[in-house]
Amino acid sequence: MKFENILEEINGFGPYQIFIIVLLCAPRIVLPCHYLLNNFIAALPPHRCDISTLDDGGHFRNWTQQQRLTVSLPLGEDGGFRSCEMFAEPQFQLLVNGSKDFEATTVPCQSGWVYDNSSFTSTLATEWDLVCDRKSLTQTTSSIFFFGVMIGAIASGFLSDRYGRRNTLLASYIMAAVFGFSSAFANSYVVFAVLRFFTGFGLTGIGVNSLVLSIEWADTDHRSFIGVIGSLSWCLGNMLLAALAYLVNDWRNLTMTATAPLGLAILTWWWIPESARWLLAHGKVEKAKFYIDKCAKFNKRGDLSDKINLETLSSIEDEENKDNNYTYLDLIKTPKMRKLTLLTGIVWYGVASTYYGISLNIGGLGMNIYLTHFIYAAIEVPAKLMVYCCLNIVGRRKCQAGTLLLTGLCIAINIFLPQDLWHLRIIVGILGKGLSEAAFTTVYLYTTELYPTVVRQNGLGYCSVMSRLGVSVAPLILMLEDFWTPLPQIIICSAAFVSGLVALLLPETLKERLPETIQDVEQKTMLVN
Repeated sequence: MKFENILEEINGFGPYQIFIIVLLCAPRIVLPCHYLLNNFIAALPPHRCDISTLDDGGHFRNWTQQQRLTVSLPLGEDGGFRSCEMFAEPQFQLLVNGSKDFEATTVPCQSGWVYDNSSFTSTLATEWDLVCDRKSLTQTTSSIFFFGVMIGAIASGFLSDRYGRRNTLLASYIMAAVFGFSSAFANSYVVFAVLRFFTGFGLTGIGVNSLVLSIEWADTDHRSFIGVIGSLSWCLGNMLLAALAYLVNDWRNLTMTATAPLGLAILTWWWIPESARWLLAHGKVEKAKFYIDKCAKFNKRGDLSDKINLETLSSIEDEENKDNNYTYLDLIKTPKMRKLTLLTGIVWYGVASTYYGISLNIGGLGMNIYLTHFIYAAIEVPAKLMVYCCLNIVGRRKCQAGTLLLTGLCIAINIFLPQDLWHLRIIVGILGKGLSEAAFTTVYLYTTELYPTVVRQNGLGYCSVMSRLGVSVAPLILMLEDFWTPLPQIIICSAAFVSGLVALLLPETLKERLPETIQDVEQKTMLVN
C-alpha cells in the first residue's frame, strides 16, 4: 500500500486540504512584501547639495532660494541642478548671464543633501545619505537579503527533513518576525544589513515548507490546483505591497507593516498539521495516524480504523530507510538522483535569472512607481491561471519547457525590435514577464513531484539555492550593457532557451504518485532517455 491509497480513503482534496491552504496564506503573502521591499524602502528620491551653511557669511540673506541655488550649484545635462556637486565658490556672475555653458571648479557636496520628500517621507537613502558615491549601498542591502535567503534555503531543507515540516515552519515564522521587526529599528546601515540577512534566512523556510505541506496532503489529481492556487498568495502580497507603500511612505513603518502578518501566522500555526508522509518516512507511525484520523474526520469520512490502522501504516513505511537521516549528499549518491539534481538545478537557475532579468530590465510604463508595481504584480495572476489549465492538459514537463522557450522567444524579439516601436516592445516585454512567472509557478510544483519524500525538502532547498544564485547574477548580467547594449538580453535569452531544453529531459509527473524513497526514483524510469 502507498500513501496515495490512504488519501483515497480520507479524501485527498477536501475541507481539510482547503483549511491548510488558508492557514498558509498569511505567511506566504509576506514573502513578496519583503522580497520586493527594496523597491520602496531603498528608493532614491531627487536630491541636491545642502547650501544652507552658505548663509553664514550673510551674503545670501536677502536673496531668493532660486538665486542661492543658481550661484551655488552647477547645471546638469537635463537642465536641472546636479545631485552630487556644488561650486567650490559661489558664482555670482551666473545671476547676470545665466549661461548653461559656464564652467567652474566643482566639489562634492560639503554639507550633506536636501531631498525631495513629495513621494517618500523617509527611505534608506535619505536616512543614511546613501547617494552619489554611496549610491550602490542601497542595492547592496537587497543582495545581502537574498544571500540570507540562499543560506536559509540550505538550512531549512536540512532542518525540515530532519525535524519535520511543521517545526521548521514555526522556527521560520519566529525568526522572520523577530528580525523583520528589528530591522525597522536599526540605528545604522550595518545593523540594518545584518538584520535583513537574517530576515531573508527565516523567510525562505516559510516559502519552501508551506508549499511542501500543502502538496504532501493532496492527492495526485489536485496537486497542481493546490500548487497554483496557493501561489496566488504571492500575487496578492505583491499587489498589496504597492498599496501599502503608497499609504505608508516611511521606510521604518513600511517594514513593520510588511512584517505584521507573521504575527497572525504564528497564532494559526497551532492548527497546521505535520506532513503524514514525512512522519511515515521517519517511522513516526502513531503520530501519522493521529493526523490521518483528524483529516478523515474533518473531511467527514467517518471511522476508518478498520481500514487504516497502525499495521497498515507500518506497511507503507520503508523499513530499510526507517532510521536513516538524509542529507544533501543523498541527492548525488545514486545515478538517477544525480541526474535529477543536475537537471533541476539548471532549470531553477534559468527560471530565476530569466524572471529577474526581465523584471529588472523592463522600463516603467510611464506611470508612477506604485501603479507600475501594481500592474506588474497583477499581470502574474492570469499567468498563473493559464498555467493551471495547461498543467493538467499538456503535463508538467511540456508546460515547464514551453513557458521557458516562449520567454526566450519574447526576449529575442525585443532584441531585434527598434526602440521607436516602444509600444510593441512593452507588450512583448509584459508577455515575456507573464510567461516567466508561469515558468516559476510550474517549477515549484514540478520539483515537489520529482523528489522523493525522504529528501524532498533537501531537494527544494538545493533548488532554491540555485534560484537565488540566478537572482544574484541577473543584475550583474544587466551591467554588461555598458560593453555592448544587446549582450545582457542575449545572455538571458540563452539561459531561457537552455533551461527550457533541459526541462525536456525530465520525466512527466502528471497523475503519477509522489515517490516516497530514493529507491522509488532508482527503480523507476525517472529520466527521459
